[in-house]
Amino acid sequence: MNDNCMLAFLNALKENNTKEWMSANKSWQKEANADFEKLLCRILSELSAAGCPMSGGHDVKDFIMRYARDTRFSHDKSPYHASLRAHLSPAGRLPIPVGFYIHLEPGNSFLGGGLFASQFKDATSMIRNHIVSHGEQWEAILREPAFAEKFVLIGEKLKNVPREYDAALSVSEYLKHKSWAIEYPVSDEELDHAEFFAQNAAAVFLLMRPFNDFLNQALEGFHMPERG
Repeated sequence: MNDNCMLAFLNALKENNTKEWMSANKSWQKEANADFEKLLCRILSELSAAGCPMSGGHDVKDFIMRYARDTRFSHDKSPYHASLRAHLSPAGRLPIPVGFYIHLEPGNSFLGGGLFASQFKDATSMIRNHIVSHGEQWEAILREPAFAEKFVLIGEKLKNVPREYDAALSVSEYLKHKSWAIEYPVSDEELDHAEFFAQNAAAVFLLMRPFNDFLNQALEGFHMPERG
């Protein structure tokens, strides 16, 4: 597997982000996609061997997000994401239940966990309520030394604690969040060594697992809204 093919293709796509260029370079795109699928299979295999199966019976393609961008409300009309992205979850690429996110982009690759999407109001309320009722567990996860050494909580936030919650709670700062996520940066050089990267990615994801498990417990019973 030539891992540099992925980044080389993405670099070229960034510089030539048009439908015409993509159409003319379909074979290169397929080669990059195939390498990405092989990399994901290695990571899934590592996770499964560690007792954390994530495939859910899905084909690896079910985890991969599409290149096409929704440009309807964006000033940037570039038709494609210049990145390779996947969400490893029993539900495939859907954001809930939360899983492990892989984002490959030259100079900006990272591994992620948690809920990045902030548009699901029911999900936001469910997580806030779970944090209130399980505050000690939540704070213990975030403060666990191996976790805290690698991750910092990120996500879209309000300026103030929502009025339905007590601002004096020890977890009140976390209630400002509309999304709760963590990221781990990946250098371009790491992607040159597929086997090592897959092992490291699986190890990082396993550190994220208690964080994801907490959020998924909060989200039990959540149903993704149907697309209109």
